[in-house]
Amino acid sequence: MSLPEKMKAVVTYTASDIRYEDYPVPQAGPGELVLKVKGTGICAGDIKCTHGGIRFWGTSPETAYVEGPCIQGHEFCGTVEEIGEGVTGYEKGDLVVAEQILPCGECEFCRTGQYWMCTRSAVFGFKQYANGGFAEYVKVPKGCKAHKLPKTFTVEQAALVEPIACGMHAVEQAGIRHDDVVVIAGMGPIGLSMANVANLAMPKCVIAIEVRPERAAMAKEFGADVVLNPLECDVAEEVKKLTGGLGCTVYIEASGNPKSVAQGFDCLANHGRFVQMGVMSALVETDFNTIGDGKELTIIGSHLSALVYPAVIRGIEKGLIRTDGLVTHTFPLSEFKKAYETAEKDPAALKVVLVPDA
Repeated sequence: MSLPEKMKAVVTYTASDIRYEDYPVPQAGPGELVLKVKGTGICAGDIKCTHGGIRFWGTSPETAYVEGPCIQGHEFCGTVEEIGEGVTGYEKGDLVVAEQILPCGECEFCRTGQYWMCTRSAVFGFKQYANGGFAEYVKVPKGCKAHKLPKTFTVEQAALVEPIACGMHAVEQAGIRHDDVVVIAGMGPIGLSMANVANLAMPKCVIAIEVRPERAAMAKEFGADVVLNPLECDVAEEVKKLTGGLGCTVYIEASGNPKSVAQGFDCLANHGRFVQMGVMSALVETDFNTIGDGKELTIIGSHLSALVYPAVIRGIEKGLIRTDGLVTHTFPLSEFKKAYETAEKDPAALKVVLVPDA
């Protein structure tokens, strides 16, 4: 049975012009898969994109990362519906996730196996040739890293693989050891998963930073030993109290709040490691003298989810990586505006998932 010609999709033209409309169904060419979408998580980056964030739209049309009209949604999962020529290892009906980047396969980073740093940097959902999962069908082009999931996985677990993988990569970048005191700023779905994964490394202490009471409570369930609210205390002062005045050895920034950077520098001990993973909504102002002349800090970036999808999938399957409670809301595609608003403003919202209309 062939695929239909048209499908419903949430199409981004500009930050302020997003439409639920008919869109051509993708076709599987050689080396490609077409998935029937089962669910796609809304990322904080998707929300920032709708607000015209500089990371997405630049300072002018010429500097914009987004190429509209396109279909957002890089946290998608779906069942195999069409298999292109030359593709092996998949059967129709298999539940699949794809890594969030469409690498070019030709640049220096792709040729040396560091595909997540591809200079083309085409993340699903922000380019016309890399449409995402806010639709009924999505194409996995040749060169993408697709992963078949165990039959025991639910749609919610499948949709969480991408954000958890981003969190795991950041934790790996930190190089956590048993004698570390780890601070993680921001207890969204990724931050909570970071606390979970960091705790598996058995550090001395995991400290979570979060302002929302609901998320703070969950942080304890996901492995945080201590939770601090920057609206109620001086976080750096409290961290130093907990560490005999030294400060933490690792600070992972997962909130995307520009103020968190200065807070992290204040929290860190001499020779501390700062990992930046959150996507900032604005430019950061902080005293860079702290890095060198002050504490001799190591600043580490974390981009996407390098080589960790198989580990995340195994971790979920074994029950080592928690997923219960992370998906709090599910909406049909046609209610995408309500879904975006819920993801951004509802205090009880963690991961909001869009699914095709019944």
